[in-house]
Amino acid sequence: MPEAAGRVRGDVGTVEGEVELATQTSKDELQRRFTELLGANGPALGRLAASYTRSVGDRDDLFQEIALAIWRALPRFRGECSERTFIFRIAHNRAISHIAQRSPISALEGELDPADPRPNPEREVSRAQQEERLLQAIRRLPITYRQAITLSLEGMSYSEIAEILGVGESNVGVRLNRARNLLREMLEVGHERR
Repeated sequence: MPEAAGRVRGDVGTVEGEVELATQTSKDELQRRFTELLGANGPALGRLAASYTRSVGDRDDLFQEIALAIWRALPRFRGECSERTFIFRIAHNRAISHIAQRSPISALEGELDPADPRPNPEREVSRAQQEERLLQAIRRLPITYRQAITLSLEGMSYSEIAEILGVGESNVGVRLNRARNLLREMLEVGHERR
């Protein structure tokens, strides 16, 4: 009997070691997937964060919140959609929560922090100014249009946008049309003032 008990303890030790090894492998795989997803989508997620915030610091805070939310949700990814759709849905949900927690919608009309000064040729400055004007106009859009246009600018299809936002593809089309029209009006008015 003592010999059998020793074998059982040995077998339990082996099983515990295998479970520990499997757990470490799982963590390593999770870390690898997370790193790959942020590497491939980090710039787009940064632009998304910028469309919901007014300052560089707030953008960085939101980006970190998004990354943390992705890290926490990644083990629950079931493959029902693409990983890209999955992380952008998380990002948009986190951005909406960020807005609700940080400031009321009316506070979003405040001024922007100035961009970091960098020595650039005139063309780069002009391009940056145009991008900033577009970003300011996007920030003034109603949230439903802002969501759709931001995802569209990241190259997402209507079906991906619909899945992320939880609406139909025809609704995405309507939101994008209205967003584009509003942006066109805002940018034309801003151009006429110059």
